Amino acid sequence: MNALILAVALAALMPIVFAGLAKRQGGYDNHQPRAWLAGLEGAQARAQAAQENSHEAFPPFAAAVALALLLAPERESTITLLAYAFLGLRTAYGWAYITDRATLRSLLWMLALGCTLGIFWQAAA
Repeated sequence: MNALILAVALAALMPIVFAGLAKRQGGYDNHQPRAWLAGLEGAQARAQAAQENSHEAFPPFAAAVALALLLAPERESTITLLAYAFLGLRTAYGWAYITDRATLRSLLWMLALGCTLGIFWQAAA
């Protein structure tokens, strides 16, 4: 179970990593952060978009893990495998997004979503 708690914690921190990548080239305006972020272009803008998408992907993932642990603790090894696959795919998704590999990004997004749905399936089965 500790591995699953770590997986959820890492997924929660993932948006922060992408936010840092969006801000990495300096010039960040902490007085008007949303206006500054709205003016980003290129890789920085894509890193910001990856951050936003990571925020969107986290709640269903965390809910799936919590429900699966509650309802199907005997399937913990499968749930853990799916959770870490989700993390790997979401990391690759962020890389693909930032480096402008749109088709690969979409494929990785779908595969990561499949991991979340798989975890829900483990809870329901």
